[in-house]
Amino acid sequence: MEHHSLCCTVGIEELSSTGNVLKKATHPKVTVVLGRDEFKELQIQIDFPKKHSRYSVKEILIHKKFVKDGKATIKLPAHKIHLMLSNCPPDRLAFFLRTLQVKLDCLKQKGFVSQRAKLLSGKTQEFDEISPLTLKDLQTAHGRQEAQAARKSSTAPFKPSSLATSSSQPTPSMTGLKENRKRPICSQPVTTHGQVNENEAKRQKRAAMMKMTSVNGVSPSRIVVKQLQLTSEQNRVIETVKRGRSIFFTGSAGTGKSFLLKRIIGALPPNHTFATASTGAAACHIGGTTLHSFAGIGSGGGSVNQCIELASRARVAQQWRACHHLIIDEISMVDADLFEKLENVARVIRKSDQPFGGIQLILCGDFLQLPPVTKPGEKRRFCFQSEAWHKTVDTTMHLTEVKRQDDPHFIDILQKIRKGLCPEPVANALLATSKHCIDKEGVLATKLCTHKADVDEINKTELKQLECESKLFASMDSDQVYTSQLNFLCPVPAYLELKVGAQVMLCKNLDIQRGLVNGARGVVVGYEKSNNGYPIIKFVCGVTEPIKPERWIFRVGGGNTIVRKQIPLKLAWAISIHKSQGMTLDCVEISLGRVFEVGQAYVALSRAKSLAGLRVLDFERSCVRADPTVLGFYSRLELKHRMMHNGVEDDNEIFRPNPPTFSAKSGIKR
Repeated sequence: MEHHSLCCTVGIEELSSTGNVLKKATHPKVTVVLGRDEFKELQIQIDFPKKHSRYSVKEILIHKKFVKDGKATIKLPAHKIHLMLSNCPPDRLAFFLRTLQVKLDCLKQKGFVSQRAKLLSGKTQEFDEISPLTLKDLQTAHGRQEAQAARKSSTAPFKPSSLATSSSQPTPSMTGLKENRKRPICSQPVTTHGQVNENEAKRQKRAAMMKMTSVNGVSPSRIVVKQLQLTSEQNRVIETVKRGRSIFFTGSAGTGKSFLLKRIIGALPPNHTFATASTGAAACHIGGTTLHSFAGIGSGGGSVNQCIELASRARVAQQWRACHHLIIDEISMVDADLFEKLENVARVIRKSDQPFGGIQLILCGDFLQLPPVTKPGEKRRFCFQSEAWHKTVDTTMHLTEVKRQDDPHFIDILQKIRKGLCPEPVANALLATSKHCIDKEGVLATKLCTHKADVDEINKTELKQLECESKLFASMDSDQVYTSQLNFLCPVPAYLELKVGAQVMLCKNLDIQRGLVNGARGVVVGYEKSNNGYPIIKFVCGVTEPIKPERWIFRVGGGNTIVRKQIPLKLAWAISIHKSQGMTLDCVEISLGRVFEVGQAYVALSRAKSLAGLRVLDFERSCVRADPTVLGFYSRLELKHRMMHNGVEDDNEIFRPNPPTFSAKSGIKR
């Protein structure tokens, strides 16, 4: 049902013939359904509590600039109606609009039934929900768009002045940043060492798919296009979230926890969903804010009554009351005391005796990675040790399919390190990496350091040693009042100083298919010759291209948003282990001599994409440690899993194992 319906807020504007708004009404919590009438033509139906309205669809204009915020406008010129959708689950909205557009293109290709034929048919009115989007639909829509483009180019008047700018190589003034990323100029190679142009190969593969008459013997009309490509583990987590259960899902590094969180955020209504994390870096990865900023209780060090008083401020309380779904990433760094205070605050502010005031909790993290920060001599208590945890968390699930690494030997090493085990074969394998030469074509290995002070010193010293002129790039912040908060939340600095030869790291996913992902390593090889002079980066993945400013948007107290626009790069001779969480590094050098925390060695080692791209210095087996309390927690979860499979199931927690690998040849459900 997800492909053809939306539950959201709908604003309906009725227009005059001159375009003026005659009537406007907003309807919260209504359902918008895409279907067909008795003549198989498209209709949009809006289901109100006591009635419904239907609009035939022959021509539409869709404004989807704010789809990521769960907003879009559908204009129906024939009816002089604007449908303004808001508070939609973003991913579901995007797929709904795509289905609407593709199905309409297919209908236009087939042709509409004339009004006379409809009047003479004598058919009774019908409304059937639209069929799922198929590969055949995509092929039909693609063919129609290509035909339209061909007709347009053949009928376009000859203009000598525009001929140069309409060639196969677009100019910067004509092509937006997003287009440049997704469709790079083909004259510039994007691979090295004689490798095939991967991006071009993928485009050719997509084009070939649009011409397929069958896939493994299955007709394109029977191949359903899915909204999201998720593993069976990830699908089970999302289904549990949609059922409204509070959930904790865990997994080792690289199992796609942050990716899944983003998909969960996209499946929930944005007005009532608050994405938070225990650290600024983790919050930035999922496009959220810090847990402390959302809660409005300062550092959380005060008493419960003091926290309640701080959270009772009008803007903060309004945020608590609006929250139906609270997402907390890196839950391992939230201690039991803070978790219990938050649970008390939620119940008092929301005036509800239900656990966490009736808010659905979606918790994510790995307790075998970084633990809560404690003061010297202070006893550490993980949040799973709190009474509030047992009252609120209904379900626990475990992701086990590692996505970051593909070498089974390296994965096995990391799994042992995660549990605090370092047998001799593992130690020998890591010691052998000290001789690895992992520098590639001017891109040096990033040093992972345990202390932030070491990171700053290394990056400043290395930049200073480059004997060439530096260039400074200043950020554009939406509000100077929030500059310090932006500096804390945003992975890029307010002022970025670069030189040719500077080692840099990408701080945002730009084009996953081409390897331009958060953590991708590169080196500055020059600057654009335009007025902006954006830096040209040569990446380890083979891509060489200018990097232009990107936006980071954060939600702060009171529901306000703050924005920073900056080049998505930072110096990368060194970074801290804490800041590396969530990153995948191509080439990394790790010094473990000053490891001071349990799980720290595992977090550092698991950033590496492969054993070949890893160099470990100062390694001693004593630096590999795991907290006994956490090991006990995971052992109990494993025991619950065994009990479940033996017919004894705990009502409060369910531990999900790794399911059998889906091995259908085509990967397509029939």
